[in-house]
Amino acid sequence: MTGAVRGSLWLFLVNLVGKGGQVAVTLVLAAFLTEEGLGLVALTVSLVNIGQVVQSMGVYDVISRTGLDPRRMAGTLLTLSVGTGAALAVLLVASAGPIADASGAPGIAPLISLAAVSLPFTAAGGVQMGLLHRDLDFRRRMLPDAGGAVLGAVVTVVLAVRGFGPYSLVVGLLCTAVAQPLLGAVAGVLVRPMWDAEAASEALRWIAVVGPGALVAVLLINVDYLAVGRVLGAEAVGVYSLAYRIAWVPYIVVAVVLGGVLFPLCAKLIRNGRRAELPEAIGRFTHAVLVVTGGLYVVTAALSDRVVLFGERWAPAALPLVLLCGYGLGFGLLHLWYQAIRAAGHARRYLALELTHLVALVVALAVFTRHGVVAVALTQLVVVWTMVPLAWSVLARNGLAPPKPARMVFGVAVSAVGCLVVAHLFGDLFGPTLPGALGEGLVLVLGYTAVALLANRRTVSELREVRR
Repeated sequence: MTGAVRGSLWLFLVNLVGKGGQVAVTLVLAAFLTEEGLGLVALTVSLVNIGQVVQSMGVYDVISRTGLDPRRMAGTLLTLSVGTGAALAVLLVASAGPIADASGAPGIAPLISLAAVSLPFTAAGGVQMGLLHRDLDFRRRMLPDAGGAVLGAVVTVVLAVRGFGPYSLVVGLLCTAVAQPLLGAVAGVLVRPMWDAEAASEALRWIAVVGPGALVAVLLINVDYLAVGRVLGAEAVGVYSLAYRIAWVPYIVVAVVLGGVLFPLCAKLIRNGRRAELPEAIGRFTHAVLVVTGGLYVVTAALSDRVVLFGERWAPAALPLVLLCGYGLGFGLLHLWYQAIRAAGHARRYLALELTHLVALVVALAVFTRHGVVAVALTQLVVVWTMVPLAWSVLARNGLAPPKPARMVFGVAVSAVGCLVVAHLFGDLFGPTLPGALGEGLVLVLGYTAVALLANRRTVSELREVRR
């Protein structure tokens, strides 16, 4: 567990640097792009994200789970994934026009063609990350992951300031993709392409079960953009995407970090014959997600009206942002539990949960998207929290459910109420300026932290023991 804590801290630092750059990019784009321009960017990125998952189909997890030589597995996956990425890139370039017309935003065709070039590079970088995850060696992720993200963010900001519009983010995305495997090699993560029939067979068996789940997972976080673009247009996508990108930050910085550590940790416990320790490990990670992301989401929701600092045109994003904060917390829990379910070998149950979520979301979006972006955000909130008890029941039936869930929820609820009280008492002291928003945010974070430390004293003691 000590290695997991250390790994969590390193991965948190990597994501803080990398995703911090993305936050800066989002804010800059909100200041320099129109609603339509930001909407075109969001649609392009969502399509490329789907391509990235198709080229991997969850195979990088095999490196953490395999009992074969991990280097031979990684080399085989490199051949498989980069080849698939190159084929997808060619396909996307050739079909960019029809895809753009189908999405209701013809202006994204050249953006799709440019962004598609990044796919083989992200495939190579993903294999390198798989090797590092197997060993919980997240320190070496700093250079390729955070370094590539910072480079892409700088390129995007410079181009946006110079007036390149939506192309600024796409060029930055391409720079990040190319830099990641190059910087990974500099960090000493060298993977040679090869083909091992036994490794390929294991990977393909994993793809057959987990691959569809990975595809469903990426559709879950992109289908709303496609629905809004098709029904409401690119400007509505711009408003919705600003709220979504801001609400996505705590999930990426905390839940994804902890999930990225929990999967290889659970796989390692199982390999070492310590399966009985899984519920306790899952419980600690669950509590961390609840406490930390819960606090960040409460603060973000309290500051939601400050989106107008990027221009009054973004005022309609405030209410969707509040709703998406609740969605992000629920989605973070699901992400963490899905990692545990998959690592424990229950990939089919994971796929069933993901498919249920996707079907429910698509049906709900088909009914409510025409009512506007607020309805879309509310739909996301309701559907994700419908899935939370279903996922918990799967954990419980398979002996993975964390102990004492009521204690976790109580501590977070008390901390959230304390933060909202602080917001009510001190919110009027800060002016409608960027320094005022930063000052209010700092006060809210301190207020939440103070209450959280009091309400979760036993957890703090446990973490100190783990550290020692």
